[in-house]
Amino acid sequence: MVVVTLQRAKCIGCNYCVEMAPALFQMSKKDGKSVLLQSQNAKGFFTLKSHDPSIFESCELASKACPVKIISLKMI
Repeated sequence: MVVVTLQRAKCIGCNYCVEMAPALFQMSKKDGKSVLLQSQNAKGFFTLKSHDPSIFESCELASKACPVKIISLKMI
C-alpha cells in the first residue's frame, strides 16, 4: 500500500506536484493551493491510501520537487 500525505496549509502554490503527478494532485481555484485528490483530511494532513503501486514513482517525484517539503510518501 502507498500512503501519500500533504500538509496543505503550508502549500505555497508552486504547482510542481501537479506537474509531476497530475493524476493525484490539482491546484485549487479557491485559494491556489495543492489538493491531493481522493484524500481524507485529519487536522490539516490530507492522506491518500492506495493499493496501486504504480503511483509511487510520480508521488516520489512530486515529493522531491516540492520546495517546502510538505508531501510525504511511504510504502507499507
